[in-house]
Amino acid sequence: MKKSYAVANVRCEGCANTIRRALSEHFGNSVEIDLSVMPRLVTVEIASYADEELLISTLRKLGYPLIDDEVNSIEGAVMKGKSFISCAVGKFNPTKEK
Repeated sequence: MKKSYAVANVRCEGCANTIRRALSEHFGNSVEIDLSVMPRLVTVEIASYADEELLISTLRKLGYPLIDDEVNSIEGAVMKGKSFISCAVGKFNPTKEK
């Protein structure tokens, strides 16, 4: 089933490229990112609870937690820093869209 998640720290196509690349390893071409709304939405095909946990942990590692994740101020600052790096990587290594 397709499911959408509101994600923090996603600012541009560079961020989206990084997220697509990281998630496509497990979710294939089903990864969609809507940059036209705030908060940004990441939509993927979820088949199990394990898929959802993998999605959430992958996004957090990249610095893009879900909007409703509870993070303290230090953890939030660390994730913002990670997201800036992920964004820059995505700008210099774009993925091809379908």
